[in-house]
This record gives sequence, structure tokens and C-alpha cells, in this order.
Amino acid sequence: MIPELVIFDCDGVLVDTEPVTDIVLAENLTAHGLPIAPHEIHSLFAGGTMQGVLETARQKGANLPDNWLDQIYAQVFDALAKGVPLVPGVITLLDRLEEAGIAIAVASNGPMQKMRISLSPSGLWDRLEGRIYSREDHEPKPRPGMLLHAMAIAGTSPDRTVMIDDMPAGWGAAHAAKVRALAYVADGGLDRAKGDVTGFMDMAQVPGLIGLV
Repeated sequence: MIPELVIFDCDGVLVDTEPVTDIVLAENLTAHGLPIAPHEIHSLFAGGTMQGVLETARQKGANLPDNWLDQIYAQVFDALAKGVPLVPGVITLLDRLEEAGIAIAVASNGPMQKMRISLSPSGLWDRLEGRIYSREDHEPKPRPGMLLHAMAIAGTSPDRTVMIDDMPAGWGAAHAAKVRALAYVADGGLDRAKGDVTGFMDMAQVPGLIGLV
């Protein structure tokens, strides 16, 4: 059944912000007493919230100040403002969905300001404005709040909705919302997409996976 709504995660699905963010976090946490490499940042913290990074890093010995969240967001936003690449094929996919009359939404655990910075250069912020949802206004993934809200706004049901995410938190939110989950695993780690999650490595595969052929 062709869906009526496709919900996208932002970081790692629409724009490739994660390498930049991982480097900023690694440098910051190392400076605060927790030596860590960018690839370790991704494996330990990816898909969660920056509050979660704060709590976990402190548990592991990082000496983070009370205003660390403000500091790290400022550093991340400054780095992202220099430009981040789009995920290959995502614009073509969005065009294809819209041509088929399929609604599009974004559900991210990141803050709105971060999405505005990362999506604006490509025009995606203006294109999707009003359909972009953040954990600042809704419960974060893996809880289903953002997905349920997106479906209510689009006027559709879980059986006519698909969630595309690259992290277990997003797949968990899809499961909780009774929505089909597609796992974008461009690194080839298809084994990460377990259970009722369908893994894929190229955005060009999505039309076929959702019956849009």
C-alpha cells in the first residue's frame, strides 16, 4: 500500500551533519577530561539528545560545566553554519513523493535552530517549514509523540505512514506509533536494522520499498 505520509529524520537522513557534530563533540569532551574520538561519539551518542550526551559524558568522567549545553550548541551551530552536504538522492526522492501526492514531514531529536541552520542553504527549510517537528515541542524519539503529531496534521493513519530514520531511536518511535520503519544505513550496516525494520543503503531504493513504482 502506497503511504499517504513519509516522515524523515533530519540529521543523517536529509543532511549529513553527523561527521561535523561528532568532531565538535569529540574535541569538546576531550578538552573537558573525557578523551574520545569522533567515531566513538557516533557509536555512543548518535540518535539521542544533547542532554543525553551531557548525562552520559558526566557518568564517564567528563567535567562539564552547568552551562555546557549552551556552549556545545553554540559550537555545533557555528560549525554547521559553514555548510553541510545533503544526503545523496534526497532531493530527487522528495520530488518523487510530492509528485505522487504523498505528504512529507520531519521528526528530529535535534533543536529547531540546528535544523534551520543545516536545512536552509539547500532550501529544504523553506520547502518543509510548518512540517518540521522537534523534541523541543514534542517528546523525543523513541517515544512516538512527533510521529503521532505529524500523522494528525497530515490527516492520515499509522498504516498509511512510513518513517525513514538512520538510528534505533527513530525505529523505536516508529514501532511505538505502529508505523512502518525504513532504516537508512548508508554505511552498509544492514544488520543494525533488525526486527520489523527494513534496511536500505540508497535513497533511490525508497520508491520501490513503499510501492511507488
